[in-house]
Amino acid sequence: MGKYTNDAKELLRLVGGRENIAAVSHCITRMRFVLNDPKKADIQKIEAMKVVKGSFTQAGQFQVIIGNTVSDFYNDFIAVAGIEGVSKDAVKSAAKQNQNVVQRIMTALAEIFAPLIPAIIVGGLILGFRNCIDSLYLFENGTKTLCDISQFWSGTDQFLWLIGEAVFHMLPVGICWSVTKKMGTTQMLGIVLGLTLVSGQLLNAYAVAGTAAADIPKWDFGFVKVDMIGYQAQVIPAILAAFTLVYLEKFFRKICPAVISMIVVPFCSLVLSVMAAHFVLGPIGWKIGSVISSVVYAGITGPLRIVFGAIFGFVYAPLVITGLHHMSNAIDLQLIADFGGTMLWPMIALSNIAQGSAVLGMIYLQKNDAQAQEVNIPSCISCYLGVTEPAMFGVNLKHSYPFICGMIGSACASIVCVATNSTANAIGVGGLPGILSMQPQSMLTFAICMLIAVAVPFVLTVMVGKKKLQPKEVKSVEEVKSVEEVKSAEVTELKAFATGDVIALKEVNDGVFSAGTMGEGFAIIPENETIYAPADATVSLLMQESRHACGLKLANGAEILLHIGIDTVAMNGDGFEYLVKEGQKVSAGTPLIKFDKKKISEAGYVDTIICVITEPGNMENIIFVTGIHAIEKETTVAKIE
Repeated sequence: MGKYTNDAKELLRLVGGRENIAAVSHCITRMRFVLNDPKKADIQKIEAMKVVKGSFTQAGQFQVIIGNTVSDFYNDFIAVAGIEGVSKDAVKSAAKQNQNVVQRIMTALAEIFAPLIPAIIVGGLILGFRNCIDSLYLFENGTKTLCDISQFWSGTDQFLWLIGEAVFHMLPVGICWSVTKKMGTTQMLGIVLGLTLVSGQLLNAYAVAGTAAADIPKWDFGFVKVDMIGYQAQVIPAILAAFTLVYLEKFFRKICPAVISMIVVPFCSLVLSVMAAHFVLGPIGWKIGSVISSVVYAGITGPLRIVFGAIFGFVYAPLVITGLHHMSNAIDLQLIADFGGTMLWPMIALSNIAQGSAVLGMIYLQKNDAQAQEVNIPSCISCYLGVTEPAMFGVNLKHSYPFICGMIGSACASIVCVATNSTANAIGVGGLPGILSMQPQSMLTFAICMLIAVAVPFVLTVMVGKKKLQPKEVKSVEEVKSVEEVKSAEVTELKAFATGDVIALKEVNDGVFSAGTMGEGFAIIPENETIYAPADATVSLLMQESRHACGLKLANGAEILLHIGIDTVAMNGDGFEYLVKEGQKVSAGTPLIKFDKKKISEAGYVDTIICVITEPGNMENIIFVTGIHAIEKETTVAKIE
């Protein structure tokens, strides 16, 4: 009988029994289930189990957070259930059974646009800055801009357009690359296809409207003429062309003999996809994109815009739960291409703020609940910075009424937003920093909308919560700390386990880690490819299949988890190498894991290394030194008191 046999039996019962499990696996911290009927899982009772730290559903998977003992728990669970575990890829594949066609499309869109978002954010900020210096008439009695009176700023304005043009005009190149990367085909062919859509040989898409039909250049094939039109900033034509390339390459690779595939497959795939893009798909995609953006734009600016804003602001948060919100990225980009800005994205940022403000209300209501505050505070901060998942899944949906209050606050703010025509240059950083992406003339009105998104959900949550929340005899954080024993003589500090920038845990783009569900900690964005022991310890946990993480038990009884990247468990150990064995005693500075940054990047993951104190032992206060550049084995990144 294993250590977790009883808990495993209970979890098996609560997920609906053996017959309800289509597939099961685990990563370094979580059990990953694909359930035949997800409704049979009793989530409330599962999260009430002492061994469980939380649960959530993502991409068709029901994930139960166990912690760094998940490997032992998994073994006991498999034994109890009498089933065999499968690989992470198999679980991911099986999870598609819990997704309908729309969800699969949304998931695909999310995976396509996710790698492009950082560049789009940068482009939006640059456009916002350029508008401030070349479009605001603030000098000489409101007749001149900063660029008009300063050659330096005029030159800066022209130089920054180099980046802005690359981001937005050349967007089809990034889309084609991202599609081929997601679908596992030749990425370079995707890049070339994208370049053919924005080639300088073609009439720029932005010049088409002002060019007479007779003056548009054409390819003349004798029997037919085709317009030589570019697709700068166009989203749908690029997506259609890229998927055509993907399926053509897969088709030719399947039927072509291996001896000639190196020549035939890329040639036929690329030539045919370029022809399809310019002869058929491009014009059709352009028309579809224009229709969609026109309809949305009419909704935002038309006589019923107040109703549109109220509905969109109210339903956006529920759309995040379903994954349907990913469609907004494509619509935003099409609005930017057609109208020079988007009024949709500001409402999205306001929804983020509103959900964070609902959590702020819970912080006030639960100020004496030390356990609740450990989740509330980091969730609120991350939400105000644009990462809503910890707030929604960890707090608001748990109590339900804060979620509704956030939706109401978002609707109120969105009404004012559309009424004042608040417009953003591009998709920007979500939450409070979103104001940086607004067009200059909209910054003041958007600031008012932000105040509404903060005040309304907070007030509503407090009012409703005072009636719904039951008073708890819970000691405050200070009271809890005062009764804990403080002994950490054996370990007084943690050294940097890698060279790189040290960031706070809340900045990590993973809801489980950033919300502090697994414990306190920090992360390092590495410059090297080796992890070193931060202190004297014993290697307590290794993941032999994935090799992307390890657990250490320090001399004072504390336990820490070192985790390379987010979702890198899906790489199945490719690019990772253990340098130690489980149970081995190591000293500070001992090499633990080697990893390949290039492989992680090519697989579509980040290589941020996360350090979490999963079991504090007898350590009371841990001060994390973040916001610095650390040197491996030398820089102190955590001080233990």
